[in-house]
Amino acid sequence: MKTLNVGMLGCGFMARTHSNAYSQVGHFFDVPFKPVLKCCYGREQDIEVLKKFQQRWGYEEIETDWKKLAARKDIDIIDVVAPNFLHKEMVLAAAAAGKMIICEKPMAMNLDEAEEMVAAVEKAGVANMVMFNYRRVPAISLFKQIIDEGRVGRPFHYRAVYNQDYTISANVPSGGAALWRLSAKAAGSGVTGDLLAHSIDTAEWLNGPIKKVTAYTEVFIKERKNSDTGEMEKITIDDACMFLAVFENGSIGTFESTRYARGRKNYSAMEINGEKGAIAFNLEEPEYLEFFRYSDPDTGKKVEDHLTGWQKILVTNGEHPYMSKYWVPGTTIGYEHTFINALADFLNSSNAGGTGPKFEPDMRQAMRTQKVCDAVIRSAKEGRWVEV
Repeated sequence: MKTLNVGMLGCGFMARTHSNAYSQVGHFFDVPFKPVLKCCYGREQDIEVLKKFQQRWGYEEIETDWKKLAARKDIDIIDVVAPNFLHKEMVLAAAAAGKMIICEKPMAMNLDEAEEMVAAVEKAGVANMVMFNYRRVPAISLFKQIIDEGRVGRPFHYRAVYNQDYTISANVPSGGAALWRLSAKAAGSGVTGDLLAHSIDTAEWLNGPIKKVTAYTEVFIKERKNSDTGEMEKITIDDACMFLAVFENGSIGTFESTRYARGRKNYSAMEINGEKGAIAFNLEEPEYLEFFRYSDPDTGKKVEDHLTGWQKILVTNGEHPYMSKYWVPGTTIGYEHTFINALADFLNSSNAGGTGPKFEPDMRQAMRTQKVCDAVIRSAKEGRWVEV
């Protein structure tokens, strides 16, 4: 089996999830590569954190200059998990060096950057993916399967909510390794790029392209102390965002996201209502999918009235997406497995030289999500409908 030497550009939370996936993927899936955790990057000022990360995850080496790591001849894949403002430069360097590339979402600060990144990876001809891992939640994959089987029929409504509560306190600082997402210079946008990017990617995967949007954003706490400088700084990223959407298939959608929803930790929920049925999912109960069957997709015959109603499916059986790779029916998998599933699909895909289908989403497909995010931000600024 060919080894795949990994260069990890980052040593924080997302670096942990990706490192775990490389370590575990071969235990559950037959893949054409054996990942080797070769080298991880972190800033010189974070050297102790970097060393601890190396020791915990078993990287052979560390590096404080990411450009050197990206150019190394013995590195096969560059994994970009650094803050958003670094994504473009890192991806361009990795593409120029001919590396396979995995990039965390959102892929870029804006659409212009995304287009430049897509052009670079396609010119280099390198395999690439953007880590929209929630597509690989078995219940969400089953959501897609049920739609593709025609069990929803013509869609009328799509609803998405992604709520958290960790920035409610005015004492939460901005900047630094933990809270750079509150800084416009580092993140580009707030909940739109951080949370709604997931909701948008999933929505377009399930229900097709979004045609136009109208949005409103809010910043609830206008100033925060910057943890790097100690100075108060103006906050311009969106703390909350809501938007209406019209899909190209004629259905209409509502999207909402905030970090000020007291009691919600990572609440990503979605629902689709169609002519023949409806489906609903909530990430805080990821092992369940709710399905309402109104009529048979083959015959069109309506289900008997006394048998209609929402059914709650426990998505743990071997016939459910990905679950045959794990445990026995009735036992669940967790957040970390979504990254393992995504990595397995990528390594087995035709993009990466495997025999499986083309991996989705690659950067060109993920650029669609960036385009919608940019349209949402523009709509909120201009107070009008914006075509995507």
